[in-house]
Amino acid sequence: MAKLIYVTNVSLDGYIEDERGAFDWFPIGDEVFAFHTDLLRSVGTFLYGRRLYEAMALWETDRALAAQSDLAADFANAWQAASKVVYSTSLTEVSTADTRIERRLDPAAVRELKAAASSDLTVGGANLATQAFGAGLVDECQLMVLPVVVGGGKPGLPTGMRTDLELLDERRFRNGVVHLRYRTLAR
Repeated sequence: MAKLIYVTNVSLDGYIEDERGAFDWFPIGDEVFAFHTDLLRSVGTFLYGRRLYEAMALWETDRALAAQSDLAADFANAWQAASKVVYSTSLTEVSTADTRIERRLDPAAVRELKAAASSDLTVGGANLATQAFGAGLVDECQLMVLPVVVGGGKPGLPTGMRTDLELLDERRFRNGVVHLRYRTLAR
């Protein structure tokens, strides 16, 4: 059975967006960018909330992004190769290939996706991830912790619920970013 992995970038104080809704403080760098691309390449399906989908769809709809460098082209190719499921009550159409809209996260349907998948799935977007954690769907949590404290904003991890984790792996990048990979533990 495939795993459902929550992957996100967070500030050191745990936020994916600052108080203005911005996330322009990410010190990506080539090494981290290549790492993200390798992670994407191993995923068969992305489960997205609407806002994250709209931000990521640019990797298919804006050809100038992929034209910036070989690394960007590789990332765009890896992103486009996966299927996408967008969970939204307001979106009426999608702008990318191999993408479908679902109105709500149905835990039974996600379990069926995991059971039928030949490669892992990721869940992205803090609100959608919170629903997936709450339904017991998340098998792994992978955080790219960035060397910045933003002081507030949108939390990257669910609030108001407990999830026990076991550290599986860690990696430190030259620019101060740390990748942490955890397995969720059953309670």
